[in-house]
Amino acid sequence: MKTNRSRYAKYGYLFCLPFVIAWAVFMLYPTVYTALIGFTDLKGIGKTAFHFLADDPFKNYKQILTSPTFQLALKNTVVMWICNFIPQLALALLLSAWFTDRRFKVPGVGVFKVLFYLPNIITAATIAILFNALFGFPMGPVNDLLTRFGILAEPFNFLVKKNVARAVVIFIQTWMWYGYTMIILISGVLGISPEIFDAAEVDGANGWQTFWLITIPNIRTILLFTLVTSLVGGLNMFDIPKLFLQGGPDNATMTVSVFIYNQAFSGTYMYNRASATSMIMFILIVILSAIMFWVLRDKDEEKLRKLVKRQERAEAAALRGEKVK
Repeated sequence: MKTNRSRYAKYGYLFCLPFVIAWAVFMLYPTVYTALIGFTDLKGIGKTAFHFLADDPFKNYKQILTSPTFQLALKNTVVMWICNFIPQLALALLLSAWFTDRRFKVPGVGVFKVLFYLPNIITAATIAILFNALFGFPMGPVNDLLTRFGILAEPFNFLVKKNVARAVVIFIQTWMWYGYTMIILISGVLGISPEIFDAAEVDGANGWQTFWLITIPNIRTILLFTLVTSLVGGLNMFDIPKLFLQGGPDNATMTVSVFIYNQAFSGTYMYNRASATSMIMFILIVILSAIMFWVLRDKDEEKLRKLVKRQERAEAAALRGEKVK
């Protein structure tokens, strides 16, 4: 039986091989290569020869970390991610609570879910063109409505104002992703045992108490997943800031990913600095994700695990005739 099992095991490795090869070629090799050239002087398109910076291996990292443009890009990235994630999560929680409420059935719930999720499947290029047209100057629909209703005396060029441009990007990101977050949270809520909600209803809990004391604690893992994936996506935000206003006006919507693109594919094509920036963001994302996993860990489960281990040690000591501390 053991021999037959070992014979069949090789087929599992064989079926995994195509994925492993694809992952090594398209993920592992680019990551390792990017990490390496961050310590070199590689610049320019079509150049493969490079030299390691033996005198100061961290020269590129120091230049990036002290660069005012990088610091501005990092600040923009963090601010825009936080400002779009908070309303995105709040709206998604509200809608998921609405759609999964056992006491109130929403008519046409499937249609609403499709409509709310729809912005997520529209391409970023299409959305960038759409919002450029909406806020167009002087003849965009937004300017037209505001002047018709007397809110503005004359057309206003919204997209040359830093705060307005940043706010529009934040709104676009929220509008694009709240539907996706809502679907993830709904799947988590539907995975909770109905018996828990029945018990809460028998005990007289109202909808608000049920949501905060039962739903939220039971979808902690889903919330952690949402937070970490949003963190990774938010710190890698590229498509809308790049396609909407090319990171402008005056770098107001420039994110770190746009900064990396500009370093690698504009001007002097500084692949080494772009790679160093990529690795800085990689390390930052890993550290922040680890902190989130630690903060949002299931403390009750951890206490139970420690209690079980302590009991097992006590039983083992009792069998050996030792005193249990």
